[in-house]
Amino acid sequence: MPLVNISLLKGKSPKYIKAVADGVNSAVIETMGFPDDDRYQIITEHEPHCLEYQTRTGDRVMMYLIMRSGRAPEAKKAFYKKVVENLSRNPGIDPANVLISIVENRDIDWSFRDGKAQFVP
Repeated sequence: MPLVNISLLKGKSPKYIKAVADGVNSAVIETMGFPDDDRYQIITEHEPHCLEYQTRTGDRVMMYLIMRSGRAPEAKKAFYKKVVENLSRNPGIDPANVLISIVENRDIDWSFRDGKAQFVP
């Protein structure tokens, strides 16, 4: 159940955006064991001059995931690999143009509704 923030270039079609969102979500489920319906994504579009990634040009995606701590390094590595495989296949983003960062927190750092910390008794 990570909260996934995805930044991509402005002007992409809804089909392109959905391919990115689905590719990331599929990788999360496959490599880190999150439930199929645990989808929390924020997708933000940026002008090319506002999404700088060293000297890379063309399609590029930068994302960060906020999630509860505890996933093994192997699961994270598998996630990184699966994301670039998915996005390379559809919508065709060069794996060198995908940046991923994971930030971990604790159970008390989440509230999904009603002003309650659902993970804490």
